[in-house]
Amino acid sequence: MNTLKKTEQEYYTILNQQEFDKSELDYTILEKHFPFLNQMTQVKNSGLTVFDLCKKEHVFSSYNLTNLFGYDLNNIDTNYYNSKIHPEDLISLMNIGILILKKLYELPIDERKNYKLQNEYRILNSQRKYIRIIEQFQVLELDKNGNLWLALSTMDISPNQEEYNGVRSQWINIISGTINVVDFKDNKSEKLSNRENQILSFVNEGMLSKEISNKLSISIHTVNTHRQNILKKLGANSSIEAIKYAKNLNLV
Repeated sequence: MNTLKKTEQEYYTILNQQEFDKSELDYTILEKHFPFLNQMTQVKNSGLTVFDLCKKEHVFSSYNLTNLFGYDLNNIDTNYYNSKIHPEDLISLMNIGILILKKLYELPIDERKNYKLQNEYRILNSQRKYIRIIEQFQVLELDKNGNLWLALSTMDISPNQEEYNGVRSQWINIISGTINVVDFKDNKSEKLSNRENQILSFVNEGMLSKEISNKLSISIHTVNTHRQNILKKLGANSSIEAIKYAKNLNLV
């Protein structure tokens, strides 16, 4: 199983921890938001979607999403949208999602609507070019048991289109205004030892095992053992995949 599949599986495992009583969900509550959402679309010219964490699907999408990206994202399908996100950024976003869901689950119910997550990442437009967008998430509605039910997403083209590989993420308390940069290194990154990080950096520079062995005054067997451990811990199938994943986590 590759890294993306593993991360996606973990994400949906966390997402599915909530237990909904579907008979108790009142969708007229969602309908009452429609006038505000449409007005917000017109005023801000932002793309808006509402994600239903019970149904695991988008239940609202604004009419201007097509204008933002150049292809039809109305009645948005999650898999289709994810296919447009830069593969490296998608893994990071999944890891961020895992961390934020855990944070929200730990919060008292009356504080769960007090935060929003802001991610800046790369997405493919209709000209087959990656552009940077800013997407903000916040809880729109909880169910009667305090479960995260409806989540509002606001999307805008980032004013900063500089060449930057990776995701920028902030966790914002909308009551106090406190902003925290999200450290999206997952547990896998923390398990790499100092020596493994060092060897991974040398591999990234194009050094062979023999060259690393000479540089560190250790046997080739030891170097290769470290390299195998790195692949195992990062869930990678090759050194190239491990380096891509490590760059995504700012390890090299």
